[in-house]
Amino acid sequence: MVDIALRVNGSEKKVSVSPETPLLWVLRDTLELTGTKFGCGAGLCGACTVHVDGSPIRSCSTPVSQVAGKSVTTIEGLSANGLHVLQQAWIEEEVPQCGYCQTGQIMSAAALLAKTPHPTDEQITQAMNGNLCRCGTYERIRKAVHRAAGDGGAR
Repeated sequence: MVDIALRVNGSEKKVSVSPETPLLWVLRDTLELTGTKFGCGAGLCGACTVHVDGSPIRSCSTPVSQVAGKSVTTIEGLSANGLHVLQQAWIEEEVPQCGYCQTGQIMSAAALLAKTPHPTDEQITQAMNGNLCRCGTYERIRKAVHRAAGDGGAR
């Protein structure tokens, strides 16, 4: 066990864990931020996506030691009131079915919109590549990203 300093959702945190502990488990078990989901455990499905210094990463396959001293944003920290423009768009476009992948989907979409405020369909596809949805709501996800970008929900 070592002490590792992180900035999570704007707050300084110090955790005492093995440096190889996946960030996902530090977030969920140590810091009790359960919005980030476990999917595959290999960084392939995207359910565990969080932002590190503004870039999306797979927290299930990222050792906490790799993010020491960096800024981590989870779904809980995406907006001050808990309803980010993407979350609103997700509701309006009726994106979720089972909802399990949605946290990772929203975090990937938020990273895209931060860099590309009005993405094309192709840019959305590229940014969301690797975020798997077993329910197949990909078209609704695309519409929700466009809606959040102010593009009316479709392009």
